[in-house]
Amino acid sequence: MGLDFDRVLSGRGRRQCKQLHAWAKDPEALGAYGPVVALVSSAARTRETFHRSFDDTDWIVAQEFRKSLYSGSREVTGEDLLDELIEFDTVSTSLLIVGHNPSMHELALLLASEAPESLRSHGYELGGAYVFELSDRERITHRRYELVARFVPD
Repeated sequence: MGLDFDRVLSGRGRRQCKQLHAWAKDPEALGAYGPVVALVSSAARTRETFHRSFDDTDWIVAQEFRKSLYSGSREVTGEDLLDELIEFDTVSTSLLIVGHNPSMHELALLLASEAPESLRSHGYELGGAYVFELSDRERITHRRYELVARFVPD
């Protein structure tokens, strides 16, 4: 696929993963929203982000890695990511997606019933986790959801 697909995290990215990992293990922080099933881009840095952030937590119950989330060979939009989530959603637990900008930013704007100013003006912050409240009885769909939490590493 190319050099970008194989690129690993920078030192900053690895530090951000440590913060995400701490939040995922904390039942009062990101860990409050688990257990989750995870849909992850198969690019090297997203796989690394996923493993560094969520390995050795009991937060992830299943994961799937997909090349279709990576924009290297074609443009992947927020709509494309939403369609992937709709197909992937088991309705049995929370959903997690680990992907790339700008499509993650587009997805967050598509889902947010009210997007915070920081998301509208600064984009989807690298290493960030945004939590939307979904129904636990129906699949995610093309509609708006309440943004209930945001975790953005330093």
